[in-house]
Amino acid sequence: MTQRRSTQWWCAVLLCCTGLWSWLHPETLSQASAVNLRRFIGCAVREFTFLARKPGCGGLHITTDACWGRCETWEKPVLDPPYIESYQRVCTYNETRLVTVRLPNCSANVDPMYTYPVALRCDCGVCLTSTTECITSV
Repeated sequence: MTQRRSTQWWCAVLLCCTGLWSWLHPETLSQASAVNLRRFIGCAVREFTFLARKPGCGGLHITTDACWGRCETWEKPVLDPPYIESYQRVCTYNETRLVTVRLPNCSANVDPMYTYPVALRCDCGVCLTSTTECITSV
């Protein structure tokens, strides 16, 4: 009987320590949850690599932070025109900073500077064509 209580006590201590560690170091949980991006619901900053190009210059691979995720969206039919009610939110930039780099091998008459946004904070929100490619009609 004493052996069983001792085991239960150690299990309780281990559970409390794990909970305390999770509370003090939440970044370890976010790193673990970032592994399964197919099940992620929400909007987050994520590393993204793209090829920066413009006419008259060579390309440059850039790794930056961008917004990524899935937000609540729904549509339902209604009796009055336009016969549909929709609630559409997209994962979009909330806060950014601009970074400028020099593209390689540019022609003499081409400005080699290329500016792109770096996501600092992302949220689910209305799609703004000033910062996001939005589908405005079907």
